[in-house]
Amino acid sequence: MTRPDGRANDELRNVTIEPGWSEQAEGSALISFGSTKVLCTASVLPKVPRWMTGSGRGWVTAEYAMLPRSTNERMDREAVKGRVGGRTHEISRLIGRSLRAVVDLKALGELSITIDCDVLQADGGTRTAAITGAYVALVQAIEWAKREKRIPASANPMIDSVAAISVGIVDGEPVLDLPYVEDSKAETDMNVVVTGRGLFVEVQGTAEAAPFDKRELDALLELAVGGCAQLTERQREALQL
Repeated sequence: MTRPDGRANDELRNVTIEPGWSEQAEGSALISFGSTKVLCTASVLPKVPRWMTGSGRGWVTAEYAMLPRSTNERMDREAVKGRVGGRTHEISRLIGRSLRAVVDLKALGELSITIDCDVLQADGGTRTAAITGAYVALVQAIEWAKREKRIPASANPMIDSVAAISVGIVDGEPVLDLPYVEDSKAETDMNVVVTGRGLFVEVQGTAEAAPFDKRELDALLELAVGGCAQLTERQREALQL
């Protein structure tokens, strides 16, 4: 099979991460997966949700949104509609879960970090790009909190890294990092979240056409683990770790 952009089946799109993109935020990153571009900004707040007050633990959460012209046709802002859609809620929760999986909340103390992931341009894989960029913004925000003595300099809230990638079966073949043109016709579509140690945080897979078997599932997971390992290196380079 020849992919529309000429990539090998196990090849990522061109990935760039620009840390510190926003001057105002405590942490930020502009991340691109090919034509998909997401701005991730991290805000440190000196409080936790009411149900966590007095626990001595911090909180990490996320909000996801798509800008009106991030797609081919303008969409209304959800704030104008007066309600947040189910897809937006689901992706926001996914990003938050993925980040909390690699954070020692006790080491944060009673601080909250909110990551806003705004899709500037969408061409498939917006949630996976958001997770990958959100991690970079989160690390910067924690370093800022240490410099500002919001948390002890000796504290180490980050226990691992996390990245995410899409995989799918297109024209009968497993492929990595699907743009919209492939995602829209995939027989199977899957998003996989993996830590730097190669552990799974979440696997979201759906047979859009025919059901897939275990052999195909194993092939997709192997592609995802390899892709996330490459993304982990890009994160480390961006953060100069």
